[in-house]
Amino acid sequence: MALTEVYWDHHIPLPKLAPVQAKVTVALVALLCFINSYDGEFVFDDSEAIVNNKDLKPSTPLNNIWSNDFWGSNLSSNSSHKSYRPLTVLTFRLNYLVAGGLHPVGFHVLNIVLHAVISALMINVFAILIGGLAYDEQGRIINHAPKTSLLAAVFFAAHPIHTESVAGIVGRADLLCALFFQLSFLTYCKAFNKGSDRDDKFSVQWVVVSLLLCGAAMLCKEQGITVLGVNAAFDVLLICNVNVYELSQRLLLRKNPFDVSEMLRMGLLTRLTLMGLGGLSMLYARWRIMGTGPPAFTEVDNPASFAENIFLRIVNYNYYYSLNAWLLLCPWWLCFDWSMGCVPLIKSVTDWRMVWPLLLWCILIGLISQALCSQDSQRRRTLTLALVLLVVPFLPACNIFFRVGFVIAERVLYLSSAGHCLLLAYAVGHCCCRWSKYKKLLFVVALALLFAYILRSALRSHQWRTEQSLFTSALTVCPLNAKVHYNVGKNLADRGNSTAAIGYYREAVRLHPTYVHAMNNLGNILKEKNELIEAEQLLSKAVSIQPDFAAAWMNLGIVQNSLRKFEEAEKSYWNAIRFRRKYPDCYYNLGRLYADQNRHVDALNAWRNATVLKPDHSLAWNNMVILLDNTGNLGQAELIGREALRLLPNDHTIMFSLANVLGKLQKYKESEGFFLHALRINPNAASCHGNLAVLYHRWGKLELAKKHYELSLKLDPEAPGTRDNYNMLRRKLDQLKRSTP
Repeated sequence: MALTEVYWDHHIPLPKLAPVQAKVTVALVALLCFINSYDGEFVFDDSEAIVNNKDLKPSTPLNNIWSNDFWGSNLSSNSSHKSYRPLTVLTFRLNYLVAGGLHPVGFHVLNIVLHAVISALMINVFAILIGGLAYDEQGRIINHAPKTSLLAAVFFAAHPIHTESVAGIVGRADLLCALFFQLSFLTYCKAFNKGSDRDDKFSVQWVVVSLLLCGAAMLCKEQGITVLGVNAAFDVLLICNVNVYELSQRLLLRKNPFDVSEMLRMGLLTRLTLMGLGGLSMLYARWRIMGTGPPAFTEVDNPASFAENIFLRIVNYNYYYSLNAWLLLCPWWLCFDWSMGCVPLIKSVTDWRMVWPLLLWCILIGLISQALCSQDSQRRRTLTLALVLLVVPFLPACNIFFRVGFVIAERVLYLSSAGHCLLLAYAVGHCCCRWSKYKKLLFVVALALLFAYILRSALRSHQWRTEQSLFTSALTVCPLNAKVHYNVGKNLADRGNSTAAIGYYREAVRLHPTYVHAMNNLGNILKEKNELIEAEQLLSKAVSIQPDFAAAWMNLGIVQNSLRKFEEAEKSYWNAIRFRRKYPDCYYNLGRLYADQNRHVDALNAWRNATVLKPDHSLAWNNMVILLDNTGNLGQAELIGREALRLLPNDHTIMFSLANVLGKLQKYKESEGFFLHALRINPNAASCHGNLAVLYHRWGKLELAKKHYELSLKLDPEAPGTRDNYNMLRRKLDQLKRSTP
């Protein structure tokens, strides 16, 4: 099937580039927009999906990526997000292997390259959607709209809404999904005979390959299945040349009934059946993999979906749609997170924001009527397929089929923006054709829009380079978003500025009074500042709001222990362990509580549990050695210390504690070896020099003892006991000198 040259295309004041030149141009624009994010850090969701995801490490069995979700949690877990994207995680793992660790440059570079490739391939997709299928003698698709498809692809390459997908590494899921989406569509196009006028022949093999590529897109991100809708629309509108408006008129008025045999002859029903069965099979497999149950989201994630009044729920969903449309039209106000009060709910029909959903539907109805009722077949097909490409990929995020875990997510607009860019390029071409005398002015406007896109994308990708710039940029966009204030506070606290962090945590709690994570972090900072009463109040409130918040229970126990409320602290620790069975840090703190109460056996048991759950828990091992040393159980202390060093051979604190034990056991040579090894690792440890001096003092190596006493006092003049021991040694040395003839 072939269409004639698109009549508005030659009116667009762009040069007609060869296919390779056009693709290189689009790829360069994509690189220009996002190249400055190549040396960015791991930010926001990257921490959970990459830095803390054990599935990336070579030591983790490769099979784990097929049973775990995108974040590394087992899919059967109640806490799993149910995001099944093993092919995306596999590319993360390959990045890790190639770079030899978690080096963000390689991750970012691959994202940027993927976006450039996808942008270049968009020329082929747009060319088919606008001009239909026609092939040259070499079997290559003839582009009947080279300027329009180039303009649309350039707009797509530069659109700022893509920044999160490109500059945020977890956006790899959207990029890979889009790539396989394109390949599935282009492969579906190959199913039709090249150079043949017969419409009844098609290749089943290519349809099957297209389905397999759709499956690959789904394994990158769930949104990939929507390519089947685009393929079906392309088949109906371009391959079978069905006029949807005329068809609906026939069915409604029952005049000139539609000939189903014609569809059978053209193979449409066969192809739709194949795609339908393939799509249902993929959905069933996906349903089984995620445990036959949807993920559990909270009201904070998507407040509109929890509205009791169904009318207000629908109104708010439509308001969200209008905001997504606005982000495509004017991508200036961009934010890494749109939850927690960023978009207040519409609670009444008198709310002025009701205008936006109404305006959106007026525009959509106008576009749909133009798409379906136009007498111009090319305009009809282009507008209809552009709307399909705009709407269909967005359907999984629209809350119609299931509840989603976000209010607005810029990443989900990556594919939908292609439909928007196609509409935009069509509008430029149509206006240039209709008002040809203003062609230059229209070109200047389009060029200005493109430059605005490039500048905004470059600025936004720069903001995504660090968490500090990303989080602070959101304060002006979503000042009512408690999560924004929380993340700014957390970033400040991580960088050591806890005083400034307190203000942001307090604001997060003010905006969202049940924000337990902000309460927990604020309580922790106040605990470190010894403001224990307020810290206890905050943490107590956090666990009353969310009783299964294990970390808050543990932190509450630490505060209560500091306040010498030992019984309450013990209960808090056990509550934490009850809600998180494998919690080594809590066992460690429980051991400290028992040690403060002189419950030595209980303390040792708690610390032993910590080391069983986390064999490299240095503090728990060290405390066991110290406690056994202090209680005179030197033999057991030696055994524990040696066991710990087998697991942590370079831990200087354990070496120091074991050296002290060996010294008391008069194993001076071994003790000296551990002290010296510890000092090679940490040469400025005053206590280590001081205790080694004591060892030499006992051992009779007085000059060496003198040397290390002096080194210890030089590093820490106020070291307790060291000055007295040094003075005692000097007196002894003086006596020896006087007694020497």
